[in-house]
Amino acid sequence: MPRQASAKVGAGGAFDGTQEHNGAPTLSLSKGRFAARIATTDHDVETAQRLRALVFRGRDGLDREAFDADCVHVLVEDLQDGALVCCFRMLHLSSGAGIARSYAAQVYNLSALEAFAGPMVEMGRFCIHPDRYDADILRVAWGAMTAYVDAEGVEMLFGCASFPGTTAEPYLDALALLRARHLAPAQWAPRVKAPEVYPFAQRLTARPDLKIATATMPPLLRTYLMMGGWVSDHAVIDRDLGTLHVFTGLEIRAVPPARARLLRSMVG
Repeated sequence: MPRQASAKVGAGGAFDGTQEHNGAPTLSLSKGRFAARIATTDHDVETAQRLRALVFRGRDGLDREAFDADCVHVLVEDLQDGALVCCFRMLHLSSGAGIARSYAAQVYNLSALEAFAGPMVEMGRFCIHPDRYDADILRVAWGAMTAYVDAEGVEMLFGCASFPGTTAEPYLDALALLRARHLAPAQWAPRVKAPEVYPFAQRLTARPDLKIATATMPPLLRTYLMMGGWVSDHAVIDRDLGTLHVFTGLEIRAVPPARARLLRSMVG
């Protein structure tokens, strides 16, 4: 069963107690025409899995994994037509001692993070419907994540940030920028585990074109980096999902105060 949060977000957008709906955490958070809530039924989860199949696999059907059963699933919906426009899942760990349970640990050697003492959340399978472009979708998603982080005392977010496709060439400037400015601190640095990787920190030495780097950086990864996030020194080639991804970590205490205030303004 998914781990259950111990609080809810009320209509005003702030966590306001310990009530739950049918054993699942509840959430009510909106901006413009979009609202976030937590999945409470099998149908909700299947709807998320259907969007994931469309985004990550380019087909109808369900993107279903064993990891789903241990996660809280967040849905961002269009209030005008009820369509699911974004989803992601959260795996809560009480500390780094449990990091082997995470999806990322299957393809990265995360033994260094086993020493992390505080609560952690893996943010996984984040995706936005390919036909939806409104920036408020990402804002609502991060508002929901912020509410959960504050309520649960989470000290680190982590996950895999994906570039479309399995070749590095379209993203060399973006990867060079990651190498130059955003590599993980040695204390937490992931090591190679996956059979196919692109070791961009070793191979890329030229100065990146910042305009190209920014344009080719996935929006989720850009948001992590703006908040002080860091990445692995290599990208994993995921032929199952057809992506190239980097491990991304964010220590909550490193988030700049102005950025934290902006995120919390979404919560109320």
